Amino acid sequence: MRRKRCGPSFGVCARNQGDEASLELRKIYEGVPNPESERRGMVRIIDESGEDHLLPDGFFLSIALSPVIRRDLIHERATTR
Repeated sequence: MRRKRCGPSFGVCARNQGDEASLELRKIYEGVPNPESERRGMVRIIDESGEDHLLPDGFFLSIALSPVIRRDLIHERATTR
């Protein structure tokens, strides 16, 4: 899931082999910028508990969200912690 802009990136889970209990297919996850992990083909994803996990980049498809949806998703995560 390559980051295209400043701030959090978002991706849809497209694969979850080996992590079926942790990752829901077709669910939107927030990515945490981590250049070192990205160079190794991995991404940091925030799960429902607010924890971040290092996972294969190929598990996620990067998506572009409108500014309103991005703001709402970030606000929702901040208020549920």
